[in-house]
Amino acid sequence: MRVIPYGHQSIDRKDINEVVRVLKSDWLTQGPKIKEFEDALCKYTGAKYAVAVSSGTAALHAAIYAIGINQGDEVIVPAISFAASANCVVFQGGKPVFVDVQSDTLLLDPAKVEDKITDKTKAIIAVDYAGHPCDYDELREIATRNNLFLIDDACHALGGSYKNRRVGSIADLNIFSFHPVKHITTGEGGMITTDNPSFAEKMRVFRNHGITTDHHQREAQGSWYYEMVDLGYNYRLTDFQCALGMSQLKKLPQWIARRQEIARYYDKAFSEIEEVTPLKVRPEVVHAYHLYVVRFDTERIKKDRGTIFQSLRDKGIGVNVHYIPIHLHPFYRKTFGTGPGLCPVAENAYQYIISLPMYHGLGNNDVGKVIEAVKEIVRRA
Repeated sequence: MRVIPYGHQSIDRKDINEVVRVLKSDWLTQGPKIKEFEDALCKYTGAKYAVAVSSGTAALHAAIYAIGINQGDEVIVPAISFAASANCVVFQGGKPVFVDVQSDTLLLDPAKVEDKITDKTKAIIAVDYAGHPCDYDELREIATRNNLFLIDDACHALGGSYKNRRVGSIADLNIFSFHPVKHITTGEGGMITTDNPSFAEKMRVFRNHGITTDHHQREAQGSWYYEMVDLGYNYRLTDFQCALGMSQLKKLPQWIARRQEIARYYDKAFSEIEEVTPLKVRPEVVHAYHLYVVRFDTERIKKDRGTIFQSLRDKGIGVNVHYIPIHLHPFYRKTFGTGPGLCPVAENAYQYIISLPMYHGLGNNDVGKVIEAVKEIVRRA
């Protein structure tokens, strides 16, 4: 049986040709395509600087390093996200402090942030869950009042905007992922955008073992000499990955438009079904729709979320769940003493949410199959 996946990449002949062109060149890594891709993303987002790295997780880690998080520092993190949003803090010896989310959007709740701020708090990581930008005016006000850095984990939101400001140019540091299920892909890969030149320079050193120059720079200078000034990582992205990313970026506007079109089909269908509720979209944002998340009324349907999930899978609908609240993972319970009751809104939502297929290559016939499968589950109830 064919399964409609929840997310999937689109690779065409132009993408392949761009990658092959670099594979035939002199530079496979640390070459000129790195800066070209960084410049292209700056132009798209409106940010002044961009730093390409090997994954979204590496981008988060580099950002946390750049703002100087160390042992004992605290960073505000939303309860609903992928584990990397918190792991990056732990990598640097810091402590993630989990804050609950808004019930209608599952975004970080600004009203609950300030209660968790202490004299050890150094930053706020806001996650644009599903592709919906957070309330950055309110978060910026909180960050400024408390002298905190604001980081936008925008791995879901490339192509989105908040009050006519493109995601990638809003926070002090903005994080992107280019995993195959994201809006554009480099296979694996990530990027940080910022308007702060000092942050950008720190992250370029950090991605290259803590060394001040890369091989391409030394080749251009005719020099062999380099210095390692800090403990960094090998978080470099290859030139052929950057070639793929640049090729994909050119198609992003039409791909975002298609995701939004699919969302409208879903919205219309589920507006007629009381048992299925999509997440709310605020009027001041452009939603990038990395995910399309719905809440099932399990009491009315008389099935728990696990049974609904399996029923959709059995029908060839490759649904997923995003995410187990981070503070409920065994590592965080064991290491930081977190557990049930810490973020009740997130914990409650987790029991009912399912991510339906959402990607720009999803055809209308498959959209119809998803909708019909959901309707059938409700009818049978």
